[in-house]
Amino acid sequence: MNEHISLVKKWLNDPDSVSQTELEYNRVAAYRARAAAGGSSAHATDAVYQAAHAAYAAPYGASADYWVKQYEELTNG
Repeated sequence: MNEHISLVKKWLNDPDSVSQTELEYNRVAAYRARAAAGGSSAHATDAVYQAAHAAYAAPYGASADYWVKQYEELTNG
């Protein structure tokens, strides 16, 4: 599983288990991964970034949940 998605899922299960700083670093790292990605993985990396960004920009947890599901559908995971 993608490390950025794992952190977002951890936050979705227990928002107090992940600090705002961790969410910010996760968002930045996911952004860099999306920028570096190409080809067929582009849609999945976009979903990863969107999930990381939504978690960072809470209280939009429902949005983060949506993007985690999009990632899982795109990667069959």
